[in-house]
Amino acid sequence: MKIVPVGDKVVIKRLESEATTTGGIVLPGSAQQKPSEGRVLSVGQGRELKDGSRIQPQVNEGDRIVFSSYAGMEITVNDEELLIMSEEEILAVVG
Repeated sequence: MKIVPVGDKVVIKRLESEATTTGGIVLPGSAQQKPSEGRVLSVGQGRELKDGSRIQPQVNEGDRIVFSSYAGMEITVNDEELLIMSEEEILAVVG
C-alpha cells in the first residue's frame, strides 16, 4: 500500500538507531533513542495559499532529513513504522 500525503505533509521512514555507543557499549532496544533522522518516502502537493495557489515543497522523495524527536505522527503500514509530518516540522535536509 502506498501512502500519498496531502497538502504540505510528507511521509518519512526513520533511519535505524545505533545499537552501540561510540565507546562500544551495546544498548538494548529499550535504551536506544529513536533517531531524529529519516528518509522522505513521499511528498504532498505543497501548502495551499489563500488565493488557491500552492507553494512547492522544499523536500523531495529520497531526501535525508533531520526533525525534532516529537515531530509527526507515527503510523504502521505493512508492518513498517512510518511518520507523517508537516513540512514545517523538518529542521534540515542532510546533503
